[in-house]
Amino acid sequence: MSTGLSKEVKRSMQLLQQVRVIDPVQQVDRWADVLIIDGKVKLIEDQISNYPAEVSITKPSGLILGTGLVDLYSHSGEPGNETRETLLQLLQTGATGGFTQLNILPETIPIIDNAETIAGIKQRGDRLKEHYNSLPQVNFWGAAYHQTQQKMTNLADLQSEVVGFTSRHTLGNLHLFKQILEYLQPGQKPLAIALDRNELAGNGVVREGSASIRYGMPGNPGFSEAAIIAAILEIVAEIPTPVHIMRVSTQRGIELIANAKARGIKITASTSWMHLLWDSQDLGDYNPNLRLEPPLGNESDRLALSEAVRQGIIDAIAIDHQAYTYEEKTVAFALAPPGAIGLGIALPLLWQRFVESGAWSPIELWQALSSRPRQCIGQQPTAIAKEQPADLVLFDPAQKWLANQANLKSPAINTPWYNQEITGKVIRTFNI
Repeated sequence: MSTGLSKEVKRSMQLLQQVRVIDPVQQVDRWADVLIIDGKVKLIEDQISNYPAEVSITKPSGLILGTGLVDLYSHSGEPGNETRETLLQLLQTGATGGFTQLNILPETIPIIDNAETIAGIKQRGDRLKEHYNSLPQVNFWGAAYHQTQQKMTNLADLQSEVVGFTSRHTLGNLHLFKQILEYLQPGQKPLAIALDRNELAGNGVVREGSASIRYGMPGNPGFSEAAIIAAILEIVAEIPTPVHIMRVSTQRGIELIANAKARGIKITASTSWMHLLWDSQDLGDYNPNLRLEPPLGNESDRLALSEAVRQGIIDAIAIDHQAYTYEEKTVAFALAPPGAIGLGIALPLLWQRFVESGAWSPIELWQALSSRPRQCIGQQPTAIAKEQPADLVLFDPAQKWLANQANLKSPAINTPWYNQEITGKVIRTFNI
């Protein structure tokens, strides 16, 4: 079987027999035959017996066909840090994980704060797609302001080039946040807020609590996140620009977001997939690949995040993929740069933890990884329906494979699952 990353595996006609169709838009979970011709779904029926003779047939084998996955935000090493991971390697690892769309954060070198920078990366991506099939679509977040200069970028210049804007705010610069909201309100492009660090976090590298005491590392209190979320929500209540709250990691943060949504405040929110699978109790071996920002929550935070995703209080699961070189990450825990890779392994690991265990339904997982991330950036999710573009992922939940460089298509190994056996493998993506 193949991941569909080279021209040789491209099929113009494909009949998938008795696949489990998971459509989060239509709330469908059923077994069916699916005929795909020239990048479009032509038929979905209980059984298709009349089909072209030259069609390529995938026989029944327990495969899952779902809508293509959308990563709400991840980091690109290119431009500026190609030794970590090139754009091609990023796109290939996204394809191996079932992603048909990646949304790139502006933290490149130079940062994405002007149309010319975006044009350059887009041209590079277009050239790659000419030579490799099934690479994900690439979109960009624009930087809302220059961090060092503490001033806004040319938002008007970027409006038509980006899915939205990102900014990072502390309790001391919320006046700038208010100004950005006012400038963005007419265009209604979302503003994604990073809550990674503020004055209350101190130098904490672990969520404050029993684990930070036990492991002898400085703690970052949960109220540092809650305080900035509460302040942001009060401003958004008065200036109704769409706001997306990134990397929610605490139970209290979830409570504040749930209350704001109940009040009709125009916000969406996401958490990272790593915060759903690990918590601060897992840091006993000081694995630098678990050094994240915000830090992993306590067990109560992890459990609350899982339920919030299931209920839709947390709209999306972001991969927040960030590659580092071996030398950068192989240092003491507190000195390690925060971040981990995940595009190639997130789907199978989340499926095993939440769907196989019965905690979530398959539709609930696909909503958080596919349809709701699209809605967070103002896109209309596409159903698996006749005459619709085949933006799809074919997934075998039982196939076992090794998470190494060859299979992940990336030189980066900063993941706690590196060289471990993974159950569940993406067979290919269909996207045009």
